[in-house]
Amino acid sequence: MKTALIQIPLVWEDPKSNRAYIEQKINTLEVDTDLVVLPEMFTTGFTMQPERIAETMHGETVVWMQALAKAKNCAITGSLVIIEEENYYNRLLFVFPSGAIHYYNKYHLFTLAGEDKSYTKGIQKLIIEYKGWKICPLICYDLRFPVFARNVEQYDLLLYVANWPTIRIQAWDTLLKARAVENMSYTIGVNRVGKDEKDYDYSGHSQVVDFLGNYAIVPQETEGVFYAQLDKEALLQTRTKLGFLNDQDTFEWK
Repeated sequence: MKTALIQIPLVWEDPKSNRAYIEQKINTLEVDTDLVVLPEMFTTGFTMQPERIAETMHGETVVWMQALAKAKNCAITGSLVIIEEENYYNRLLFVFPSGAIHYYNKYHLFTLAGEDKSYTKGIQKLIIEYKGWKICPLICYDLRFPVFARNVEQYDLLLYVANWPTIRIQAWDTLLKARAVENMSYTIGVNRVGKDEKDYDYSGHSQVVDFLGNYAIVPQETEGVFYAQLDKEALLQTRTKLGFLNDQDTFEWK
């Protein structure tokens, strides 16, 4: 499976400008791209004022994602602010080439920034099946909680979209490698670059780590579209040979 990581600056609370800029990037995609990964809150930046920019599941951004996925014949994923039944969610959408949508609501809300006061938390993980791959998509702060990400579902690809600031970027790099190794899974992390309205700096470090902790894409610090070809056969052969997932602890998650 060929993945494209789109690492860009984001215009604060301006969905129209961000969609237009992302569309320019997507229009440059190599033709055999299977999956496009965008950052967390890719239409707005990491805002704690959802009432100003929230959209519905029938809003402009969702319709736009569906149209692009169909036109480019690839899946597109990333998170945005969704309102549903008077609740705001930091919701990751996974849009299939057909236009069908699966979604995951962020479970671990970032209390340091007050995300838990502005948004409603999710209730469960999501496992997506796409082109013979089982994918577990998560969002930013989820990265710090290994039990939630534990690979009890035998997924093949763990995916994080984020607005992770430069001041804590060492943790981002370290934890992405740890999640890949402990779960014997390809792991993708897509972050943004630039500064936000709060003057936080973001240095990107979007990357792909394989199931043994090796880089398929080293952490990137510049704006761009970065490609990685994921090899499921190599993943399965390594899991069979080493058998580490067979020995993992059992637990009850609450």
